[in-house]
Amino acid sequence: MILAKSRDKLRSLKNYLGLALSVRATISDSKSDFHKEFPYVIPAIYRKLADELLVELHLLSHQKNFKKDSIFSTGLKEVFTKFTNGYKPNEHISKLFDAICNCNGFDPAEINNSSEQLASKAKSFTKEDLNSFLSKMNNDKTVDENLVALIAKIGEKITIGKTKTVLGEGSINSKYLHTVVKDNLAKLAVAVSLETKDSSDTVKNFGKQLSMHIAASNPLALDQSSIDKSIIDKEQELVTEELKNSGKPEEIAKKISLGKMNKFKEENALLTQAWVMEPKKKVQDIIKELSISDLKIKEFVRFKIGE
Repeated sequence: MILAKSRDKLRSLKNYLGLALSVRATISDSKSDFHKEFPYVIPAIYRKLADELLVELHLLSHQKNFKKDSIFSTGLKEVFTKFTNGYKPNEHISKLFDAICNCNGFDPAEINNSSEQLASKAKSFTKEDLNSFLSKMNNDKTVDENLVALIAKIGEKITIGKTKTVLGEGSINSKYLHTVVKDNLAKLAVAVSLETKDSSDTVKNFGKQLSMHIAASNPLALDQSSIDKSIIDKEQELVTEELKNSGKPEEIAKKISLGKMNKFKEENALLTQAWVMEPKKKVQDIIKELSISDLKIKEFVRFKIGE
């Protein structure tokens, strides 16, 4: 009771002075404050999403290294806009956003302004401007600047082997980290982007399982036609050389060669690989069984230290 009164006094002071005082409330406190500010019934289809967004913002507000920047603001606005599509009554949407932000110590007006400014600025971005903007890390320094600082610190040469950007617009993205060394740092990492309008748990679970499959099976490409020609040519050379030394008749050797190459392509294309969790089925069979008409694998990336 005393803590609640103290917190209310702090908030009153904040409103009076216009200061952004930080109150480290519990999740129960945040939910209580939310319902005080938004005393309306939330339709069932939106209730769980609103609750999850509230909890995520609460957790972020308690992270020491969290940075509230324009990218965060834009992401939050985009997520909120997507999940409230079709929400009724329409006049409650802005009130809902304000309540979710306020109960966790975020200023909704500031988030809206930050998001709008970035969107406006992005319209005039060249490709080089965008790359420079996105290359900045959490400390507002570029990757190159952080790399130079790290080399100076440990006295060893460090190079970045390869990178890949997996876009999230219109996609359901999943990741899997194997042999985790530190938060978001592992010896093997996989990211998968699924294209679908279905954001159900079924799709998210499949994305997670698919990430694990890719980590284990290491596909070379999404489908057989996408496997790099140089890899195909190299494998063909190995097969041809093997059969040349086998002493088999030419016609039989050709059939064996064709069979070996077809098997190689099948085993190295993601869609035709045996599903690691049910080897009698292929990945494409699992997708069909999900019965989600617009579901398809957009792209994937697999990075392993030393490769």
